[in-house]
Amino acid sequence: MKVALVTGAAQGVGFATARLLAEKGYHVVMTDVQHLDAQVEALVALGGSVSALSGDISSEAFVVELAEKIAREHGAADVLVNNAGISLICSAEDTSIEQWQRVMNINLTGPFLLCREIGKQMLGRNRGNIINVASIAGLHGVIDRSAYNASKHGLVGLTRTLAAEWGSRGVRVNAVCPGWIKTEMDEADQGSGAYSDSDIIDRVPMGRFAKPEDVAQAIAFLAHEDSFINGASLPVDGGWLADASWDALRLKKR
Repeated sequence: MKVALVTGAAQGVGFATARLLAEKGYHVVMTDVQHLDAQVEALVALGGSVSALSGDISSEAFVVELAEKIAREHGAADVLVNNAGISLICSAEDTSIEQWQRVMNINLTGPFLLCREIGKQMLGRNRGNIINVASIAGLHGVIDRSAYNASKHGLVGLTRTLAAEWGSRGVRVNAVCPGWIKTEMDEADQGSGAYSDSDIIDRVPMGRFAKPEDVAQAIAFLAHEDSFINGASLPVDGGWLADASWDALRLKKR
């Protein structure tokens, strides 16, 4: 049975991805800073093969422990999904170094540590597949998100570098770049008054937010073992980045 490690698996895209990969026959190792007992129970009830270890992926000690657990119990992971991340909506001039560093630690350092430790296992078998969950904010700038944007741009850069470095050794590395998704993180960001539903819906050509399942499907697509895709940053944004129209023109066509 193939093994997939999914970070940030307690909710949102992480849980949707864990569920989909379990349905596809993977043994899914879930990790999150939150306890995962309820999530494991839910997926087992659906017939999934699942295990979990809670901890902070920005901690090198925890990532090493997690990798050792996978090596001990499964030999190696076949798929790594670096999904865990946090947002920060704050003007650049008001962003403290503590806020900046926390975003970088979770959104970029954690994925690097996981790529390094799980990647070693994959390189040892000359096969493996890493999918990093970046953002359209890793491809373009979004106001009041300097730390978040920089972390996601860094994650896209890490994706491309590892794809170049490891591709000839059997390990593919890709990224998905979602637009706005209806998740718990979105609810918290909207609760701060940063934007409204219509701000997003009016901007997206497909006229809706992404769902966690939309991103999970893209991750599963990139995870297919026979794929020749390597180093890609796949937008999952309903056409956001493709559309340079102004709002009135876009809405006129609906």
